[in-house]
Amino acid sequence: VQLQASGGGSVQPGGSLRLSCVASGIIFRLKAMGWYRQAPGDQRELVASISGGGSAAYTDSVKGRFIISRDNAENTVYLQMNSLKPDDTAVYYCNAGSGYYLPYMPSDYWGQGTLVTVSS
Repeated sequence: VQLQASGGGSVQPGGSLRLSCVASGIIFRLKAMGWYRQAPGDQRELVASISGGGSAAYTDSVKGRFIISRDNAENTVYLQMNSLKPDDTAVYYCNAGSGYYLPYMPSDYWGQGTLVTVSS
């Protein structure tokens, strides 16, 4: 299983970024997918998840700002991040879930992480 994340970078507060994660080695359409983030000194936290059928869930701090989506034809999950804040600074990881539905149950399959820095 491989999860290749991309799209991170540096952006000013209020800016936007879109993260992508391409999956291989799994039957993508049968898996819920999740985006996690980990800031220095913090635990890794689940930011957004999407079921195999496209239902989405978000942690409270990103509701209304982030949108998770998936393209099953491209084996890709996206995280559109808008109105970014300095507190969103972290390494973002994608994860292939262990099931189809939400609530999200992570597996041991992780992408390599992509750094998002929000700073003026």
